[in-house]
Amino acid sequence: MRNTTKLKYILQIFNLTLEMDEEELLHLGITNKRTGESSFFVDKSYSVVISKAFAQLNKELKQ
Repeated sequence: MRNTTKLKYILQIFNLTLEMDEEELLHLGITNKRTGESSFFVDKSYSVVISKAFAQLNKELKQ
């Protein structure tokens, strides 16, 4: 699945923040729109942080 498709699904359930620090690490924060629970992911690759957020989405949908 493409990252843009994953992002579309993520944004339906989560609010998203994306930042980059001086060391070029991406910091992706997601907050569930219904429950307010937050998760943060850090990696050098955009596709890795999007995949981690998508995995979190699937995990929450199974519950």
